[in-house]
Order: sequence, then structure tokens, then C-alpha cells
Amino acid sequence: MCGCKFCLNLISKLLFSTIKNIFSMKRTAFSLIAIALFFTGVQAQVRIPAASPQCKISQSVGLMEVSLDYSRPSVKGRKIFGELVPYGQVWRTGANASTKITFSDDVKLEGRDAPAGTYALYTIPNKDKWTIIIHKNTQLWGSSGYNQEEELMRFDVKPARTEFTETFTIGFTNLTGSSANIRIAWENTAVEFKMETDSDAKVMASIEETIGSGKATPNDYNAAASYLFETNRDLNKALEYVNLALAEFEKQQRNVFWVVHLKAKILAGLNQFSEAVEAAKKSKELAQEANNDDYVRLNDKLIKAWQAKI
Repeated sequence: MCGCKFCLNLISKLLFSTIKNIFSMKRTAFSLIAIALFFTGVQAQVRIPAASPQCKISQSVGLMEVSLDYSRPSVKGRKIFGELVPYGQVWRTGANASTKITFSDDVKLEGRDAPAGTYALYTIPNKDKWTIIIHKNTQLWGSSGYNQEEELMRFDVKPARTEFTETFTIGFTNLTGSSANIRIAWENTAVEFKMETDSDAKVMASIEETIGSGKATPNDYNAAASYLFETNRDLNKALEYVNLALAEFEKQQRNVFWVVHLKAKILAGLNQFSEAVEAAKKSKELAQEANNDDYVRLNDKLIKAWQAKI
């Protein structure tokens, strides 16, 4: 190897550059490792149960769907109404964000009209009355920023003492074909308010349209007959529809003991008890063939009651 000054300088520069590159690569590697560890630490989280778990429930009321989205705090040994939830103040009716209620159709709440849509459900609890508030602003966190001008409606209901309820609960009671109550319960207090939907007009329009189309199925005729019977209207038309259903089912050679049972009840509703008994006996016979003990018992009970009226 040459020992001249020029060669020695060149060799020194090459060695220095190599060592520098090695340390630079190590620093880059260490940096990448540090960044990876940092993001791993950011993503790792401790998960614990929510203090007030989220709850989403829905209920069909007539042809309308009603849904509730709310958080459920628990008593945990505390005094709730009058202390944790002060009397006379707007309450989010739950915990965390405001409680949401959604109606798929227009509805009446305690007789007041509410258009279909999603609303926030607020309340003002008091010892002797609660004010129920349907609020148009659904974006608030609890009652922070509450503006009374954004209310759709408010009305008062009476609270009632009830069995102890540890976890705040909203549910549906007293369901009918066109109405239900919304029940709010916590601690030893419960309140309810009624909602009603005009499903009857929609059902009758659907019956007229479907049967008038000339494309009605036996199931359509049976449904129409059942609705007319259950709502106690035009039983002669109900009998006409159930007979049309049975004629079609007979062509299909189907054992429809429940449809014959409906016919028996319609006949009884028309005070044709002899015919009703014969139809009930036929329904019982078909139910026995289908091994359906429930309808056997139902028919036996009706036969006994109607025979006493002949």
C-alpha cells in the first residue's frame, strides 16, 4: 500500500465516512423503534365497564317504529330525585348525552301532535309532577346549552311510587294496535306518558288497495278478516274475506285450522252461534290433525260457551 500523504488522507476520509454512515443507520433504526413503541403505547388502552351503559331499544306500535337511545346510570346507594337529580331543573333523562327518541310516523303524545323524526327527551322532575319535554336539538351533551325556544312541546304528568329500580330504565307499556305508554323508572319513582299513532287509517287503506287490486292472496284475505274482527267493524265483510281465504287455502290443500277458528269467532260475533259451533268443531278436528293442543283447547272452550247460547 502506498504511504504517501495523499493516499493516507484518502483512506482517512473513507474510514470516517463509513463510520459516520454506520452511526447514522443506527440512529435511524433506534428512531424507528422509538416511534413504533410510542404509537404502540398510544394505541394500548385500559378498558373498563361504562358507569352508565348505552342502551338502544325499539318497539312497533301499530305500523310505527319507536326507538330510544339513552344511557343507564345506577343508584349505587345514592339519593336520586331531589338530590342527585334536583327538583325543578331540566334533566337529560339519563346520563351522558341527551336521551334520543325517534318516531317513524307522525304521533300524538298525550294528545299533542309530534311530526315523525328524532328528538331529545328531557324532563323536569318534581315531587308532585314531572314535565316531559320533546326537544328539537339532539346535539347537546346532557342539558348543557339548553334553549327552551328549541322545544317542540312540553306537558305535565303525575309521578307514581314504584318498586325499587336500581338502574335507570325507559320502556314501553300498555301496547295496543295504535298506542303505547313510554315509562320512565328509577329509584322508587316512575312516570308514564301516552303516544298514539293513526295506524287504523293506513291499515284500512292497505286493505282496500290490496283487495281492490284483484291480486290479493289468501293470506291477505285472512289478515283483512282478522283486522275487521279485532277492531269490531263490518263483521259481514270480515266473514266474506275469511271465506275467500278458506276457498283459496282449500285449493292448496292446506290445513289452516287457525283460519277456520277465526271464521268461528266471526260467526259468533254475528250471533250465528250454531254455525260458529260447527266451525269451531271443524277447527278442532284440523288442529288435532296438526297436533296443535293449544287450538284444541281454545276451540273446546268456545264450543262450550256458544252451545249455551243456542
